[in-house]
Order: sequence, then structure tokens, then C-alpha cells
Amino acid sequence: MKKRTGTVLMAIILVFSMLFAVGCSNKPSNKEGTSSTRQTNDKGKKEKIKIAVLKGPTGMGMVKLMEENKEDYDITIFDSPDQIVSKIVNGEIDAAAVPSNLASVLYNKTKGGVKLVGINTLGILHIVENGDTIKSIKDLKGKTVYASGKGSAPEFIFNYILKKNGLEPGKDVKIEYKMQHNDLATAVASKKVNIAVLPEPFVTTTKMKDKDLKVQLDLTKEWDKVSDAKSKLVMGTLVYRKDFIDKRGKDVDEFLDKYKKSVDFVNSNKEEAGKIIEKNGILPKAAIAEKAIPKCNIVFISAEDGKDSLEKFYNVLKESDPKSIGGKIPDENFYYKSSKTN
Repeated sequence: MKKRTGTVLMAIILVFSMLFAVGCSNKPSNKEGTSSTRQTNDKGKKEKIKIAVLKGPTGMGMVKLMEENKEDYDITIFDSPDQIVSKIVNGEIDAAAVPSNLASVLYNKTKGGVKLVGINTLGILHIVENGDTIKSIKDLKGKTVYASGKGSAPEFIFNYILKKNGLEPGKDVKIEYKMQHNDLATAVASKKVNIAVLPEPFVTTTKMKDKDLKVQLDLTKEWDKVSDAKSKLVMGTLVYRKDFIDKRGKDVDEFLDKYKKSVDFVNSNKEEAGKIIEKNGILPKAAIAEKAIPKCNIVFISAEDGKDSLEKFYNVLKESDPKSIGGKIPDENFYYKSSKTN
């Protein structure tokens, strides 16, 4: 069993070395939990639900819940998905906020060992430029574009948009995947990089440092223009381990209710939310968070309500590269159905 699990982890990590993570430290912000197979502790109280989130939109949307429900949840903030993968597979954590395509990969690689419980982030990618030459996707022809997230959703999304506009990645447009988000943002702000694909909140952060930086293209809008499936650009999701859901489904439903309220709070109370985001180390400054929140597409969409959009999105990614979703589109069992509707 250990040998098979190790093989699974290596396969996942090779495909997803980095994605959609926003941060610069390599250490998690909170104390990491241990395996959550127990439902209660020695005193008869329920074990805290152990949840991993990423710096950036997924962590930003959860801050109210983090502040008010510390007795129920042990939430650890990580910098990149590859730090989370082994923990969700091995049962060290019960739930995680992960990139949308990684949710599919985890489901396929664990043979149904995780379930998708919701969508938490839509499109957040932009083309930024130190200059003013890019007015459309086709203007990227013959240019060098710097990006992060090699082998993950940003790469597949960008390649899909390029191809739909008649441009061949690597041939018509040179794409350099040499930096993580934070390093790339720094290079853009110091004008060492002219054209880049950046996610929020890094677009906002970089724009505050480099007033002349131009945000030329919103890749969510570009996706909408060319997507035959008319799918939403779903970039972030929430997953739970299936064995945890089987034991504590009602607790999962309670968490989802609280998470939705947290998302609503963040989107409606940007200034206050910004202070909590800074306090928890999700972003370095409250002012950055306050400006970035409206652009981060932080949402809560249940698995049932988001199923159609995700399936269309996964179809597009499969067409581009089947490995991006773990080889096949997840079946019906991937989508969590709340006990409230059963």
C-alpha cells in the first residue's frame, strides 16, 4: 500500500510542481496537523477539521471563518499546491483548497479518494506589460512572455487561448517558465521583464510598485471569447477526503455554510477583510488586499451548482492536454451532494 501511495504522489507532484500559489515563504503559516482519521480526541470532543489553503484568493476568502471558528478548524496556509498534495492523499489533512485541475488529478489518482465540495475562485489571470504594444492576443506574435505555473492550469489556459487565436505556443510566442509568481512579480516591477502572465493579487501588488505598468488583457475575457463550450474559467476549488465525508458529512455541510458566509463578508467588507488578511499573513499589506479583493473573483459555488461549468472546463483542458486533469474527466461521484438535499 505504501509503495502504491508513493507512486501516486510522485506522479501527481511531477505533473503539478506549482500552481496558482501566491506567496514567497516556503514555510506554512500555522502548525501542521496530523492524520485526521479519528473523529474525537481523548476528551470526547470532535477533532478539529484540518484544512489547507493557499496564500492568495483561496486564503482570502476564508479569513472570517479562520477568525471566528478556531475551535472547530485547524487551517494551515501554504505557498504552493505541491506542499499540500501528499498531505491530502495521506490523510494528514481532511480538506484543501486546490487548483481546479489538480482536484481532478487527485480524484483520478486516488481512485475516488477525494470529492469536490465547491468552487472558490474564478479567473484571475492577466497579461501585463512594461510598454504599450499589446492590444490583443494576436499582438503577442513574435514576443517573449514570462509566466509561472508550468504544467498547471495557467499554462493550459494560456496555451488554449493562444491556439484559438491562431498562435502556436513556443513557436509564434516564446513562453518562459522560469520563475514563481512572487519572483515574476518582482521582475516585472523592476522592469526586468516586459510582458508577463500574472494572477491577482500579484497584478495589484505589482501595479502599486510600478505605476507605469499596463494591464493589457484580462485572460478571463479572452477565454470567454474563444471557449466553444462557453465554460466559466474555474481556477480554484475545495476538496475533502471521501473517508472524512463518510464519517462527518454534517460537519462538512456546516463548514460549507460558514465558508460561504466568509466569502460574502470578504467581498462586502473589503477594508475590514484586508486587515484580517494581513493579520493572518495571507497578503503582506491590508491596503493591497483591499484593492485586490474586487479583482480576485472570490466566490462560493457548491459542487452541484458548479458541476456543469467544471465539466465544460475539464473538457477544454482534456482537449489541450489530458494529463492536465489526470487523464480523464471525473465521473458523477466526484461531485459532493450535501446531506441537506439528499
